[in-house]
Amino acid sequence: MSHKITVRQLIHQLQTVDPDLPAYLAINPDWPHAHYIDRIVEAPGPNGAVYLAENGQEGVLPPQVRTELDWADV
Repeated sequence: MSHKITVRQLIHQLQTVDPDLPAYLAINPDWPHAHYIDRIVEAPGPNGAVYLAENGQEGVLPPQVRTELDWADV
């Protein structure tokens, strides 16, 4: 899988899940915590991108999430 994901691909993936569930970031397999999402910022232009800001952490990721991410043995 590519290291980059487009906004279109992200929206497509998000459309397959329950829209009323909370969304978190899973960032680091060595520190497997759920992180809150803060602001979403667009940097326009030819090299533009969308950035999801992290806003603190919720707690440790559930074991089934770590398994799905292949972080279970880390």
